[in-house]
Amino acid sequence: MKTHDIVTTLNGVDVEALGAMIEDIRAKPALGQSRFRAHNTWIQGAHNRTSVQGFYAGGREDESREQPFVLDSDEPPLLLGQNRGANAVEIALTALASCMTGTLVYYGAAMGIELEEVSAELEGALDQAGLFGIDEATRNGLQHIRIDYTIKSPEPRQRILELMGVAQKFSPLYDMMTNPVPVSVRLVN
Repeated sequence: MKTHDIVTTLNGVDVEALGAMIEDIRAKPALGQSRFRAHNTWIQGAHNRTSVQGFYAGGREDESREQPFVLDSDEPPLLLGQNRGANAVEIALTALASCMTGTLVYYGAAMGIELEEVSAELEGALDQAGLFGIDEATRNGLQHIRIDYTIKSPEPRQRILELMGVAQKFSPLYDMMTNPVPVSVRLVN
């Protein structure tokens, strides 16, 4: 790179736009408020279909998605489903992986850390004795999640470990899975 070249994109992230967005939120905190939505419909058995389309961010409703994203979920036959999609726990692990990796990539760009490859293997342990109420002392949900990252970068290992710590600190899904989140459940009809 020539000394007069200016890096505007790093890790596929527009660094200037990222910096501008952060400064806009710093100047006007209301711009940081977001609302994400999902619509779920039960199909049959454990088969569900969820669609996501619009959301609120940056002080306005986003209507950039002409078509919704559609995600089917089900259980494998071993768990009495028909394999019409990943199960809910697998989708949660997918959400955690994509959020932590996205956070890692964005912060990497903001910190000037070039990433050549990033992959993660996740595993969550669940005891069905809790799910089925067989053992009230057993948690219903995941008892532990392990994330193993493989990251290729010209940066030293210590810098990558620092970046991983930043991703853990600021990933919304990591925070959501490691801290209680109030959830309200209502019947609206």
